[in-house]
Amino acid sequence: MNQPLSIPKGTRDFTPEQVSKRQYIFDTLKRIFSLYGFAPIETPAMEQLSTLLGKYGEEGDKLLFKVLNSGDFIKDISNNDWNEGNSHKLSLKICEKGLRYDLTVPFARYVVMHRNEIVFPFKRYQIQPVWRADRPQKGRYREFYQCDVDIIGTNSLIAETELLLIINNVFDALQLKYITLLNNRKILQGLAERCSLNEHFVAFTTILDKLDKIGIDAVMIELALLPVEQNILNELKNFLQQFLSLSSNSQKIQIAKSFINNEIGLKGLEELDFLVNHAKQLNIEHNIKFDILLARGLSYYTGTILEVKSSETAMGSICGGGRYDNLTGIFGLPDVSGVGMSFGADRIYDIMETLNRFPENLTQPTDVFIANFLPNIENQLIEITQQLRKNQIRADLFYDNTVKLKKQLTIAHQKKIPWVLIVGEDELQQGKYQLKNMNTGEQFLLSLTDIIEKIKKS
Repeated sequence: MNQPLSIPKGTRDFTPEQVSKRQYIFDTLKRIFSLYGFAPIETPAMEQLSTLLGKYGEEGDKLLFKVLNSGDFIKDISNNDWNEGNSHKLSLKICEKGLRYDLTVPFARYVVMHRNEIVFPFKRYQIQPVWRADRPQKGRYREFYQCDVDIIGTNSLIAETELLLIINNVFDALQLKYITLLNNRKILQGLAERCSLNEHFVAFTTILDKLDKIGIDAVMIELALLPVEQNILNELKNFLQQFLSLSSNSQKIQIAKSFINNEIGLKGLEELDFLVNHAKQLNIEHNIKFDILLARGLSYYTGTILEVKSSETAMGSICGGGRYDNLTGIFGLPDVSGVGMSFGADRIYDIMETLNRFPENLTQPTDVFIANFLPNIENQLIEITQQLRKNQIRADLFYDNTVKLKKQLTIAHQKKIPWVLIVGEDELQQGKYQLKNMNTGEQFLLSLTDIIEKIKKS
């Protein structure tokens, strides 16, 4: 018996209507990215595994889709390799390539390989699919699009300021309400140093990140399992309770300065203060929240980190990013700082569908349907259709003249085409044709010039 047709979990088919809506998101992003001087690039779906491994932390490495080597990929595998039962180690011997996990690491590789061709600071945008061997769930897919903007080759915090402006422009254009969570990796490092947990930084920030889910008392119980003095834990608890009770970003920064009070932490707070003050001047501070618990999972961030969430519906982050000071250094180009962010087009799409925020006319790929029900007039119909298309009117000529006109009108209605052009023998002799409005039922006898004008006006 044949297997029922299916697609891999965590992937999706998209109908013409859905593609039109997704393209609307992509087009909006491209337009705004271009306004800020970003240029497009593309990179291969596959990268060398050596490029990808070790860039996303241990958990990220587990989520890489690996690609089997071509040909007889097991010929050099020994019996000991098979019998050892170490699937991760074995996969590295039979797979040299992997599907990209994100667009940032491939971008860093691109910069290093093309460093003699690009001018720094280099501003690029990139809209392409990425893959993660994750457990599929609501808002989390194994194949999804990322829409990235990055600025590489500058330490200036004005770059971060522009990213905050881009976020505001994008979500205003898409008519979505949002909140940007803002933090700095240096602040987290300062917080860890204040608690004498530098050597346990990842575990420390991972536990802090649970606060919203399990509450501060449970977080303190987990932190007590780390090598930290009880009096420091009590001070941390008091600080976090005070911090979380505040709504003003400026007040949060001041209380954080008084608690952290070490060089790296104060440097991060200084950078954050710069961004908050500029956001205030640009009238976008109301959409920005200093969140000292925000850590971002990717290990290459070194400064500013940000996440954007919808303030209208429950969903994970719809945009995220940050500053990475030496990502290109792992590929042989040290001391090149960059900052960037990625918009999650799939989650944005899901939110806009839920909230019904797409423009109404997006899913109308055709303006007029040309009926075809008489013999031997194909040439005239093709000529009429081409005249419409030359005038930027999207026209669909029905091919089979043996199908009755009534059925053709039904097909046009099912395709949601607003106009139908009916060409009979009398119309051909007059040089005027019947134009039927499929929404109102009205019909007009018009010349082709008038038909073009009427459709364009509608």
